[in-house]
Amino acid sequence: MKMKTNPAKAVAALLSASFVFASCQKSDLSAGTTDSSTASPTIAVAATGTNNTAGTADSVYLLQPCQRGERRDTVAQSALPSSVSAYIDANYSGASFAKAFALKNSSAVVTGYVVVIYYDNKPVGLQFDSTGAFVKVLEQREKGDLEGPGHHHGGRFEDRDGQQRDTVALAALPAAVTTYFAANYATDTLVKAFRSRDNGIIVLSKNNGLFATVFTAVGVFVKRETLPAKPGQIQGIELVALPSVAANYLSQTYPNYVFKKAFSISQGGVVKGFVVFIDANNTKYAVEFDASGSFVRAKTIQ
Repeated sequence: MKMKTNPAKAVAALLSASFVFASCQKSDLSAGTTDSSTASPTIAVAATGTNNTAGTADSVYLLQPCQRGERRDTVAQSALPSSVSAYIDANYSGASFAKAFALKNSSAVVTGYVVVIYYDNKPVGLQFDSTGAFVKVLEQREKGDLEGPGHHHGGRFEDRDGQQRDTVALAALPAAVTTYFAANYATDTLVKAFRSRDNGIIVLSKNNGLFATVFTAVGVFVKRETLPAKPGQIQGIELVALPSVAANYLSQTYPNYVFKKAFSISQGGVVKGFVVFIDANNTKYAVEFDASGSFVRAKTIQ
C-alpha cells in the first residue's frame, strides 16, 4: 500500500473523532466500537485550515447513515481489502491515511468499509462495499449544519447554495496566470476559473482536450491535469443537458456535490460522451460519462 500514514494528522483526527448520534440513539461515545443500539450516522474529523475568526482548526462531520442493528468498528489500515488501497493510490495520489472503520450488520458480518484520508490537506471520507469496491464519497457538514440543507452563508460549504461565489471572471485573472498561459499554452481557450478555499486558482481550458490548470493565490503555477475525455469537439453545456443516468450517478456518488461546469464531446456531430467538473466537499473532480450517461471514470483534480 502506497498510501501514507501521517501521524500528526491521524492523531488530530482521532482526538476529535467523537460520534454524534443524530438519528439513532443519542449518546456520547468516543471513536471505536459501537454496539448495535448506538450506531452513529456521522464521523467527526479534524479539518485542516481555518473557518473562524480565531484562526483555529475546526472539525467537519462525515455523513455515513446508520441502519438499525448496524455497528462501525475501527480497523487498522493493514486490515483493509487490497482493492481499497489500490483505489486510493490510483485516485488520491499522495493521500495520508487517518482512520478506517468496518461496517457490520446485526450478525457482525462486514458489509463495507469507511476510510478517512487527507488529500491536499483536506479530509475525504470514502465508502466501499465488503469486497473493497468504491461506493461513494461521503458528504461532509459542519456541526451546526447536521440538520437541514447542510450549509450556511459564510460556512465551509456555503457554495451549496448555487451562488457560485468562487467563480473568477476570466478577465479578472491575475496577470501572472494570463502571462503563464500566453507563454506555455497560448492556443488554449480559457473556459472558466474558480478559487479554492485556500485562494488558489483553478482554470479550465480546452485545446484538443480538456485541462485543469492549478495556480497558487498569487498566480504561481502548481500543476496541469488532463481531464478524462474522448477526443472530439468540446461544447460547454448546463447540468440539465446531462442524461438522467449521469445526473443520478453524480447525486448518489457525490452527495450534495456542487456543479461547476459540464462539457459534451462530439464527433461528426454525434455526442460521444460528457465530462462534468464538480466540487464535492471542497475536493474537485472531473467525471466522465459515455453518450448514454453511464459512468466511465473520474479524476481527482485538487
